Order: sequence, then C-alpha cells, then structure tokens
Amino acid sequence: MNIYVVKTGDSLWSIASKYGVDMNQITYGNQLKNPNILVIGQCLLIPEPLKEYIVQPGDTLYSISQKYQIDPNDLKAFNQLSDPSKLYVGQLIVMPSFIHKVRSGDTLYTISYNYKVPLQEILDVNSIANPSLIYPNEQIRIPNTKPVIEVNAYTTRTDSEGIAEVYGLGVYFTYLAPFTHSITKEGSISELKDEGLIKAAYEQDVDPLLVLTNYVDGEFNSDLVATILRNKNLQDTLLSSILKKMGEKGYKGLNIDFEYVYPEDRENYNTFLKRTVAALKPKGYSVSTALAPKIKGDQKGLLYEAHDYEAHGKIVDFVVLMTYEWGWAGGKPWAIAPINEVKKVLDYAVKVIPRKKIMMGTPLYGRDWKVPWVDGTFAKTLSPQAATDLASKYGVRIQYSDQYQSPFFTYWDETGQQHEVWFEDARSMLAKQKVLDDYGLRGMSYWVLGSAFPQNWMLQHSRYRLKK
Repeated sequence: MNIYVVKTGDSLWSIASKYGVDMNQITYGNQLKNPNILVIGQCLLIPEPLKEYIVQPGDTLYSISQKYQIDPNDLKAFNQLSDPSKLYVGQLIVMPSFIHKVRSGDTLYTISYNYKVPLQEILDVNSIANPSLIYPNEQIRIPNTKPVIEVNAYTTRTDSEGIAEVYGLGVYFTYLAPFTHSITKEGSISELKDEGLIKAAYEQDVDPLLVLTNYVDGEFNSDLVATILRNKNLQDTLLSSILKKMGEKGYKGLNIDFEYVYPEDRENYNTFLKRTVAALKPKGYSVSTALAPKIKGDQKGLLYEAHDYEAHGKIVDFVVLMTYEWGWAGGKPWAIAPINEVKKVLDYAVKVIPRKKIMMGTPLYGRDWKVPWVDGTFAKTLSPQAATDLASKYGVRIQYSDQYQSPFFTYWDETGQQHEVWFEDARSMLAKQKVLDDYGLRGMSYWVLGSAFPQNWMLQHSRYRLKK
C-alpha cells in the first residue's frame, strides 16, 4: 500500500496515473465524497495494482478472483472473510500472492531479498527444484507474507448503527469490547444492551470481551472501586455476577478498566486480579486489563499510582496500554497520541511486561479546539474523515508534525473564531504500526469505534493478518 500526500497542482487523475491505478480505486478506497476536490496536504492511500484491489460496485469475490487468476477460496482464506458474499464498496482485498516478471540479472536470492519473502516459500509456491535456474521474462509467483497480530476494538454504541459497524469492520478485529458494564457497591454489575453486538461479533469470528469498569454517571468513581477492592465478600459476589453474566451472554473474556484507583489500593487491586484469574481461567475465559500510560513505576498521580505494570504483566493474559488522550478534550490543543510520548510509555512498559502481552492503545478520532485555548473550554471530537472535510470546507492546507507524527491544521470559522485541529491519517497510523513492529508487541487496541476512518482499516489489512 502506497501513501501519497496531495501537492499543489495535483488531480486525482495525475495521482492515479503516477501509480498506474484506476482512479476509482483511490476514490472508493479513501471514500472521497468528491474526487474532484483534494486538499493540499491530504493523505491518500494508493493500492499496489499487483497485490491489492479495492472493491467497486458490482464486484464479487469470484469476479475479483478471475481478474487476478487466484482461487476464490484462497482469496477468502487469506483475507479472513467470514462471509465472502458480503463485500462492501471500498473494502480492500489483498492477494495471497502476486507475479514477478524475471528481469535480466535477477536471481531468486535477490528477488527473495527485495520482497522480504523467504526463499524457501518462493521455491515451494513455484515448485522450483533448482533455484539457480530462472530465465528472463519468466513469471515467478511471490507469496504475500504478513505478520500476525491481535486487534481489540472498544465500542460505546449498542444501537443498530453500532451493530452494523461491527458487521462491516469485524474482519479487522480479534476482540470486541463493548463499553461498559459497571460495578455497583453491592458487588453486582450494571446492565448493557449488548446482545446485538455480541451476535455480530460471533458472526465475524470475533471474541467479545466484557468490559468491567468503575465508570458511573459519566466519570470513574474512586470510592466505588475502593469499596470492592477492600472487601473480599463483595469481591466474591462480584466474581459470581461476572461469571453469570459472561455465561448468559456468551462473552469470551473479561477486560478490567478500573481507573483513578486510590494509591493505597494498589496491592488490593493486584490481589483482586489474582482472584479473578483463579475464578475465570479454569472456565476458559481470558482476563485482561486497561492501564494508564505510565513512563516509570513510581509515577505520581491518581490515574497512575495503583496501576502496577509489573504485577499486571505477570497476572493477566494481556494489557491494553491507553497510549492516547495527550490531546484531551479539556486540555490544550495537541496530538491525541504523539508518537514520542507513546514511545516513552512503551520504553518503560517493555522493561516490566512481556512484549507479547502488550496491546498498544490507538485512537480513531481527532479534536477541534477553539484557540487561543481558554481553561475550562472543551474541544469537539471528530472523525479523521470529518477533519479532512473541514479542511476542505475552509480551504486550508493540512500540515504534518514530524515530532508527533500527526496531521493538524488551523482555520477561522464564519464568526471569526480561530480553530486548531489534530487528527489521525494513514501516515500517523503507519507510524504507530511501525512502533508496534519495532517493539514486537502483541497488537493494537482501538479507542473507539464510531469514527469514519476508512484509511485505517485498509492500512491495517494491507500490513497484517489477524489472530482470530
């Protein structure tokens, strides 16, 4: 997958010509509302013609397989499609292999090196007995190898649109985490109308996780979680409630997101996790936690002190690091997940938590602040797609911070009020994926579904296979 940044004088036709692709491939893939209007600084994903194809109106998996001369069953398996009859326009289909036409001077060793594909895999796919014998113009099939990761996605929407989103995007998830079931002071858990989400998850071969929080009346309640963590009888009641709810609804695992826990409850929290694992693991459930983004073990602050990275890393199956919200709604304009800050958290985390237990938190949204920023004011949250539309509406150039690896722009609205917008695009997501690769982590965890961001799903699918 290629990434192109729109420059002065560009048109969709000139960009498509540059990469040798049909303009519709760019239009549908990036879900451009008006392909005749591009924004300077806008990021576009361009599929590689031999390797990737964007579904267009009227396409079927069979017609795509005929076009690329690949067995439709191989396409289904490689793209991890649960129902190949339900392709959607703009969906990326990745080929399990592609053709390389041998040039003078090529050897299988140089081909293997250039495509970063093991030589033996090329030999096996092409049934080549002698790797020294290849000839100019010979067509060699190159297997498309991709690393395997896990992906979690939180969702706060239980309505029909939220359910439809899971049906449309579930192919890109390992886990779905409906937010939230909250604890009560009696040791029970709140209700959540999540049946439709769970059904959609199962049909997309996604494991639903019950998210357990101390989130009540729009905020995380420190006193509420303290009540539970300091009383073993209430914990017994809570664990019984959790097991009952998970059994009734069909959840496959538990994700605990206790935030703003009092520092004096740090060991109580660790002990509760041990008890939870002891109760749930024998029944086949996974247990994971969400952790605040710390850069050192003794970091001060109510958000951080009770989150014991090392203990969680030993006790639970995996952790979600909430590596986002530097640019939070009530703070000054900033990138939501500046890459230099994310790396600081990971540098500490990998010292005390096994890398294959770490899910890197990744935002799917942006924010629009009024500037100059005034303390007590709040930014508007918006999707990456909406952010680009906003730049187009006001005719402003999208800029990119190399330090934070994030796009941003400023504009003046009709009242003369200045705004500053930070959001995500394919460049910023690629930067995060490269960090994931470099640190050798388990995978990514998205907060939160509900934002239009087609580039993210294309990019993820082009670079990874999912553990399902």
